[in-house]
Amino acid sequence: MEIILWCIAVLLLATGIAGLVIPVLPGAPILFGGLFMAAWAEDFSHVGWATLIILGVMAILTYAVDFLAGAFGAKRFGASSRAVLGAAVGALVGIFFGIPGVLLGPFIGAVLGELSVRSDVRAAGMAGFGATLGLALGAAAKLALGFAMIGIFLVVRFL
Repeated sequence: MEIILWCIAVLLLATGIAGLVIPVLPGAPILFGGLFMAAWAEDFSHVGWATLIILGVMAILTYAVDFLAGAFGAKRFGASSRAVLGAAVGALVGIFFGIPGVLLGPFIGAVLGELSVRSDVRAAGMAGFGATLGLALGAAAKLALGFAMIGIFLVVRFL
């Protein structure tokens, strides 16, 4: 049973890390699930409930950080709510077009979203840049929190 739990833990950890940057996957909850499975595989003898609660709070915090970073980037450059929505949709669609799609999808989506509100191309371009910057900041913050979760787990486990 221990081997099965470890296999599930490793699979969830890898998927969770990928999900921190791929918008379709809920990275932090999956990552938390992997850390929980790793603790369970050892009968919670090294990593207990207090640590798991802290890790769970950090996983929830990734959503707040992601939202705030996206809103900051978009509003800083004058984007409308449609531009922010367009950036999110563009990021989802962009996944299917590889790295260029991931990089350009949020920008194109935000520009199209902003153009649906007003016809100012310059403002739409700035909104696209701001929304894309916000999404990038959010992804960086989620990665930082995700790796901090792994770091805390490892420190508690091995010290």
